[in-house]
Amino acid sequence: MTNPKLKALVDAQKIYNDYTLRDDNINWWCGGCGNYPIQNALKRALALQGLERRDVMFCFDVGCSGNGSDKIEANTIHGLHGRVLPLAAGFKIGNHKMQVIAEAGDGATFSEGISHLAHAVRNDYPVLFILHDNQNYALTTGQPSALTPKCQSMSAAPEGLQIEPFHPLEVVLGLKPSFVAQTCSADIDHMTETIQNGLKHKGFAFINVLQACPTYNKFITHEWYLEHIQRLPEAHDPTDMESARKYAFSSDPFYLGQIYHNPERQNFLETVAHRDENSETLINEVAHQDISKLLAKL
Repeated sequence: MTNPKLKALVDAQKIYNDYTLRDDNINWWCGGCGNYPIQNALKRALALQGLERRDVMFCFDVGCSGNGSDKIEANTIHGLHGRVLPLAAGFKIGNHKMQVIAEAGDGATFSEGISHLAHAVRNDYPVLFILHDNQNYALTTGQPSALTPKCQSMSAAPEGLQIEPFHPLEVVLGLKPSFVAQTCSADIDHMTETIQNGLKHKGFAFINVLQACPTYNKFITHEWYLEHIQRLPEAHDPTDMESARKYAFSSDPFYLGQIYHNPERQNFLETVAHRDENSETLINEVAHQDISKLLAKL
């Protein structure tokens, strides 16, 4: 094939198809769920970046987003609730040649796993993290999460919660991150572009996906998002923290794009002095050791 652009598209289509299940009869998500476009955008981004199945490890948390482990033809780990980030970090440290992608919902991330999120940002593990922000525990049929608006009636809490929710971008920006972006399940092209940028980042890339939940989140619908999202202005400088905070904290509209980026920060692997990108991966250093002499001294 002589046309390089056409060849690139053909190659990308092949990679996309390789990630698609051979038997797609598993129906883990409700009709209209934002997980479908999120996963589609993720596969598109991987294909456009030329990342094949052998290059990527997917780490899934428990929840509706976690059921994505059964809906993609890839290397996947389905971990414990709220524990996906230490799982992903451990895999990346063990085999840093792989692209590691972690996904979790807002309940797992900002309730069970908030301490893990804090240290993942602090250590700047080279992991792409996609937060499925549908503002409820959908798998437990509409339980309010730490991101559900105050006093919002939910099926599992008719009177809602009487406390203020976390603001996910406010929390993460307060932890001195190296990459923060926001996108929305209602805009698949923007999700694709945003995930591509996250894949290119060398450290911990936090992507907040504003996601529709048609079954249990009746207060913020797909159509509502279409009327209340706006792309960041071109004048925004993602290396400017003050500008990042200005746009991140807005909720009408919600701004989509690369909120903050510090490309100069060293990631976790770069700070480990005795290892570098040329070092043998830890997984290849695992071997049987003779400890008989140690046992004899006991």
